[in-house]
Amino acid sequence: MAGTTTALVGATGGAGTTRSAVELAATLARDGRDVAVLDAAFATQGLAHYVGGRIDPDATALLADLPDEPLASGLYPLALPESIPGRVACCPAHAPFERLARAKAVDAARRFEERVTEAAAAFEHVLVDVPPVAANQSIAAVDAADRVVAVAPATARGTDALQRTRARLRDVGAPADAVLSTWGELDAADAHLPASEASAVADAPVCVDPEAPLSPAVAAAATELFDVELDLEFEEPGLLERAEAYVSNRR
Repeated sequence: MAGTTTALVGATGGAGTTRSAVELAATLARDGRDVAVLDAAFATQGLAHYVGGRIDPDATALLADLPDEPLASGLYPLALPESIPGRVACCPAHAPFERLARAKAVDAARRFEERVTEAAAAFEHVLVDVPPVAANQSIAAVDAADRVVAVAPATARGTDALQRTRARLRDVGAPADAVLSTWGELDAADAHLPASEASAVADAPVCVDPEAPLSPAVAAAATELFDVELDLEFEEPGLLERAEAYVSNRR
């Protein structure tokens, strides 16, 4: 059975989509699941900051130059505590501008859909880090995903951008199934993540410390967004339950 695929689509730049994808993936791994995170945000290349060492080949090379190379050659492990039983493998973009441009071409976008399908055959969950929908690979990502989640910051700018994103997703035939707000709570959100300055594994709370204060909120968001039951415990009793109650009240 193929794994489930979810496109996390940033409503605006700086929404925290990459950080959200990494934290959610680490939480699923904490529950013993294998997760792949694919990078469609070629311009910012934020996922590369979470992967240590040399990145060769990267996501754009697998699309533009190496279409016959297996996806596994461009997957790099996310460093997680040994206590986490699952694994997270990332396929980040890390390329010069010339290759970034070629990776956005129509043929490469079709290959992106194939890469999502390839990942789903090997992992229980596939998360795709998608920038605001304005390029071929973004459209390919939302078209290939089983579920589309719009990610918007809890600001006035985020509210405006969310409306535009929902409209654009409908226009491309992939309406948003859910909304995740970051940096706080949006009334329109199905789940939310508190503020975090994480931009690498070294300061991504769930990746480094599963008992970090942010962890229960991430677990509650994962439960809602991916429709899964997570067998997780936290040091302070009731944290996950309170976070899940928040999500239930938004339905």
